[in-house]
Amino acid sequence: MEDPAVPGAGVPPANGNGNGNGNGGSKGKQAAAKGREAFRSQRRESEGSVDCPTLEFEYGDADGHAAELSELYSYTENLEFTNNRRCFEEDFKTQVQGKEWLELEEDAQKTYVMGLLDRLEVVSKERRLKVARAVLYLAQGTFGECDSEVDVLHWSRYNCFLLYQMGTFSAFLELLHMEIDNSQACSSALRKPAVSIADSTELRVLLSVMYLMVENIRLERETDPCGWRTARETFRTELSFSMHNEEPFALLLFSMVTKFCSGLAPHFPIKKVLLLLWKVVMFTLGGFEHLQALKIQKRAELGLPPLAEDSIQVVKSMRAASPPSYTLDLGESQLAPPPSKLRGRRGSRRQLLTKQDSLDIYNERDLFKTEEPAAEEEEESAGDGERTLDGELDLLEQDPLVPPPPSQAPLSAERVAFPKGLPWAPKVRQKDIEHFLEMSRNKFIGFTLGQDTDTLVGLPRPIHESVKTLKQHKYISIADVQIKNEEELEKCPMSLGEEVVPETPCEVLYQGMLYSLPQYMIALLKILLAAAPTSKAKTDSINILADVLPEEMPITVLQSMKLGIDVNRHKEIIVKSISTLLLLLLKHFKLNHIYQFEYVSQHLVFANCIPLILKFFNQNILSYITAKNSISVLDYPCCTIQDLPELTTESLEAGDNNQFCWRNLFSCINLLRLLNKLTKWKHSRTMMLVVFKSAPILKRALKVKQAMLQLYVLKLLKIQTKYLGRQWRKSNMKTMSAIYQKVRHRMNDDWAYGNDIDARPWDFQAEECTLRANIEAFNSRRYDRPQDSEFSPVDNCLQSVLGQRLDLPEDFHYSYELWLEREVFSQPICWEELLQNH
Repeated sequence: MEDPAVPGAGVPPANGNGNGNGNGGSKGKQAAAKGREAFRSQRRESEGSVDCPTLEFEYGDADGHAAELSELYSYTENLEFTNNRRCFEEDFKTQVQGKEWLELEEDAQKTYVMGLLDRLEVVSKERRLKVARAVLYLAQGTFGECDSEVDVLHWSRYNCFLLYQMGTFSAFLELLHMEIDNSQACSSALRKPAVSIADSTELRVLLSVMYLMVENIRLERETDPCGWRTARETFRTELSFSMHNEEPFALLLFSMVTKFCSGLAPHFPIKKVLLLLWKVVMFTLGGFEHLQALKIQKRAELGLPPLAEDSIQVVKSMRAASPPSYTLDLGESQLAPPPSKLRGRRGSRRQLLTKQDSLDIYNERDLFKTEEPAAEEEEESAGDGERTLDGELDLLEQDPLVPPPPSQAPLSAERVAFPKGLPWAPKVRQKDIEHFLEMSRNKFIGFTLGQDTDTLVGLPRPIHESVKTLKQHKYISIADVQIKNEEELEKCPMSLGEEVVPETPCEVLYQGMLYSLPQYMIALLKILLAAAPTSKAKTDSINILADVLPEEMPITVLQSMKLGIDVNRHKEIIVKSISTLLLLLLKHFKLNHIYQFEYVSQHLVFANCIPLILKFFNQNILSYITAKNSISVLDYPCCTIQDLPELTTESLEAGDNNQFCWRNLFSCINLLRLLNKLTKWKHSRTMMLVVFKSAPILKRALKVKQAMLQLYVLKLLKIQTKYLGRQWRKSNMKTMSAIYQKVRHRMNDDWAYGNDIDARPWDFQAEECTLRANIEAFNSRRYDRPQDSEFSPVDNCLQSVLGQRLDLPEDFHYSYELWLEREVFSQPICWEELLQNH
């Protein structure tokens, strides 16, 4: 493999002047020429692919309304829009004469919907499907009567509220139960060599109607009438809690995911299931902004001080950092005078510092830079020489950027635009104060006082000032309070009495997921692995393309190109839905109770979530974020208004003009946030990042100029810096500087030096085992008490036990004789053996 083209690397300083005045003579000129040519070559190769402008991306709960609706449909399904319209118009003409849907009064529309739901309850599968398609056409916005995309989206919302108020969702939920239990469809799909879109027709129609209703009703607008707001709250309650002795709707969708992954139902349209599951969880529990409001409310309830800042707003105000700038002049100047002469030329030194300014958002001078810029770059290339999972080299500092045009102001002029200071208020844990005082007491007075943080007798004045500063920035999290309460409940179960647990949607969901949660997490990660662009096609992997592959495979090149785009888009949407779903679950469970969060986290870690996310990022992440796997003319609602154009290369390539793909950047940020959630304050999991050589993989993601993505990459690099060694830190001073400037500081955190007392390698296994024991104790205390609590009273009187009245089901007297005959009288009993065994 060729050596990295580092400007000035490999050229001895004595021969490195451009004038040939050194000891090397003509050899020096040749070396300088080779160096310049190598730099030009590298710049030509990487300029187009690496130079990334600042991405104007606004992070939120989801993409725009039209984009979220369009991602429900694959391009293979586009022909079904006309089929839905035909089914509606045939039915509508038999019921309403001489009018169109949009011309009807609201009462007439409700009457027609009631008739549709009545016709849905027929035995014939074909007739039922036609009526379901007519309902889907209404939910899609009766596009045959609309003139623009805005009209389609408006009538889609209107019709969805109307359908919900008439009880359509409940009717479709019953049909969904029937289709899930349809063993004939499952066995038919299992016998087929290749499952196609035709095998999931009924399920896709049902899930599409339910998704459109959830997504349209979930969307809040100020102009919504009062009746719609009431319907929204009723719908949220209906989805959140068990209605009519049924499980919450999200659990039904989770069971579909596990059934699909087990291979029992390969025909399930898994993309639609995951999208609906994500939107149901977001609708019932709340999105990211709602989470922030819940956190503020919970802190107030626990008597904790309010948050110092709104993290969402802080991240939004951050500015993306740039990779190091290498211009042709910089390469030549490094090949020019030797470092010994460079020290005497203050102007040249200043010029070099300006051009080397890289991940420095405030454009301040880096105190850690060495005197020899070229030598530093050599060290950086050597330090980053470790190979990633695919053997690629990560050389962040060598990615050239296009030099600014002469008309622009110099970089130093930007200093005025950015405030001095750090973006985050520092935080200090109680544990940090105790550790600081323990060290100080041992040093100055020779003994410690345990967890006492108030007694400062015998300590010098500077220690008093330090403790005062630490206490000023002390932060008590909700998790700290919950852990302390749990310890007290474990110690004193009788005196403290039974814990009152509020029945929130999050609590209900956790109770329902509890016993099958490991299977749910494994299933989601299996699908995420199959959808990752870095995954190789394997025969034993699950087929996630069942709801995108047509019955007849493409025969022309253009049809193959269209299907290829469709498949890539399909995988991207799956990654987006799973990454957001997992992040939402973790954040809500952490707020509800820390041990619920830890339970989900542990099962994700046990299912290899950490290496899976690293495998996902072990690709050209810039190419993934800027991928154009979409055909704008085929997206809903555009495809319903315009006639579908003839398939040509131009129509396939005529995508949107955005500089990046929103869903892919959204997925990347969510996966990084997920990785942060799993590894924060967990040294054993941080070591997994080190063992899997995540540093070069994560550093490569810094090429994407988006502040939020860079922040979470830098957080992941910060927690493992102490384990990477002195040479890595020395070779990556620009990255270290970026961590200092962007990531929140912990005052006693030795992240940059590796002196942390918690970083002992022999404690890692014990840490996970202790955490697991605490989680099991929590789950057992809160959720297993009715079954096997050691404090529940036991009735040992035979007469009273036999005399207790039991509530028997209504149909008991019809079948009890048959049960007795089959289970009791017909079973031979060997009484002697029974006595011997006991």
